[in-house]
Amino acid sequence: MDASLWSLFASAFLSSTLLPGGSEAVLAYLASNETHGYIILLFVAAAGNTLGGMTSWGLGWLIAVKYPARGLVKPAQQQAVVRIQRWGSPVLLLSWLPLLGDPLCVAAGWLRMHWLVSLLFIGGGKTARYAALLYWLD
Repeated sequence: MDASLWSLFASAFLSSTLLPGGSEAVLAYLASNETHGYIILLFVAAAGNTLGGMTSWGLGWLIAVKYPARGLVKPAQQQAVVRIQRWGSPVLLLSWLPLLGDPLCVAAGWLRMHWLVSLLFIGGGKTARYAALLYWLD
């Protein structure tokens, strides 16, 4: 894998954590250069972004060790937990959304949603977003 694909992977990873990143711009640039096929660009971007989402999930899981959900006492906090639990893992299809996606991944880990199910929904949402972007660029 060459440096441009590594930069796409790193940008996608950082974009999917609580850190800022611009993976869409990197993906658009690489797609416009036509040095790599869309399939490899989609795979690299989705893999980096999904791994970043699962890193956020892992951080949430670690946070739950010190601050378990049962310790929430404010009604607004309890209501937020009930909503996420009602929607369940499919809400992670929205993990690609700016400002909302990263906290969703953290909350999924914090609420101890199964890691494999979380991985599938996070990966599905993020892959669909990059596929839509590449389709739009074509």
